[in-house]
Amino acid sequence: MAVLTRPRLRPRVTRPAGGVRTHDGWWAVFFLTPQLAALAVFLIIPLGFAVVLAFMRWDGLGAKEWAGLDNFAAQLSDPDFGQAVWNTVKLALLTVPFGLALALLVAIALNSVRGSGFYRVLYFMPVVTSSVAVALMWQVILAGDEYGVLNTSLERWFGLTAPDWLGDPGWVIVAIAVVTIWSSLGLNVVIFLAGLQTIPPQIVEAARVDGASGLRIFRSVTLPMLSPTIFFSTVVAVISSFQAFDQIYVLVNPEHNEGARTIVYQVYELGFRDFQFGMSSAAALILLVLTLLVTLVQFAAQKRLVHYDS
Repeated sequence: MAVLTRPRLRPRVTRPAGGVRTHDGWWAVFFLTPQLAALAVFLIIPLGFAVVLAFMRWDGLGAKEWAGLDNFAAQLSDPDFGQAVWNTVKLALLTVPFGLALALLVAIALNSVRGSGFYRVLYFMPVVTSSVAVALMWQVILAGDEYGVLNTSLERWFGLTAPDWLGDPGWVIVAIAVVTIWSSLGLNVVIFLAGLQTIPPQIVEAARVDGASGLRIFRSVTLPMLSPTIFFSTVVAVISSFQAFDQIYVLVNPEHNEGARTIVYQVYELGFRDFQFGMSSAAALILLVLTLLVTLVQFAAQKRLVHYDS
């Protein structure tokens, strides 16, 4: 007995007409133009102007004069610029390792606590607080006179004579590092918490079944799987420490304390106090090159230290 089957009809595939594609393209141009215009006006054009200005002598009003490499040579031989570079490096060495280590410990503790969202908000509040307000608050805490909260408490409760945290050139960079770590702790904690939650719990449970201790799990499981997050936070923290300015400017006056002078303050002082915009642009370009070199070294080291999922 023959069975009649109805042939299956294939749906007809229609391609969009050229007019539709052109219409979508115009919409793309419409939405991208404001962003590209803002990028050009506020980033590309000022950066190109700063590069050109680094090879000029200009006070902001008179005619520009060609200086060649004299601005760079003057900055590299200036003891104030050398002090600024050394202070910036010290600030990075203090804030990056200690700040990230503390944020990682806090994130691990919060990862296993109920209601961690509430604690995230508490730790993240300094991040969204104005940097000027944070600096003024810590200025009261670290003041070296009788109004300083920390020094007064140490003297009354423990009989200790604390140093002038903001006035002593040997201690001011430590005080700035403490303020920087405190204000950026919440951001790093949130980033590390997000990284910890991507670690499959089955791997941790398997390690525990095999008899691995908590320290061994942290060293052999948590750190390798968290290494991309640690790498990202390290790059961001190093760049942020190289760009430190606003809190330092409010917390302590680097003009009267050489221990607080950073590269960005050197750029500000040359440009907006001495009106040597060529020198200021040269110092800014040196900072840019230094930041790029350090970042390239970090990306070269990630090939051996960072483990990505295959």
